[in-house]
Amino acid sequence: MTRKTLADTLSARETIYVNCAHPMCCKSTKLDIQALIDRLGHDHGSMHGDLVGLFVCSNCKAAGRDRPSSHAFLTTKAISGAQSRLEANFRTKGLKVAGAAWGALG
Repeated sequence: MTRKTLADTLSARETIYVNCAHPMCCKSTKLDIQALIDRLGHDHGSMHGDLVGLFVCSNCKAAGRDRPSSHAFLTTKAISGAQSRLEANFRTKGLKVAGAAWGALG
């Protein structure tokens, strides 16, 4: 079975969100795939087990909740043509599509 990589995810124009499943939080943040490639390498896996352990919810950590990293899960979606054009328009106008306030482990 072929392992899906971050490069595959980027070329497929997919979006990955890291989500906090703690009932007092439920934060969701869009990940910057290119930034992950720059940090982890293009051949790093992009499946749940490859990435979920890299993130800790900063809101849960600040609130002192137990084991905030255990509450994280990932969702992936393909980007449609219309959404891609909207995001391109945002970028050309200097607007940020999604911010990241998740802390990295380690």
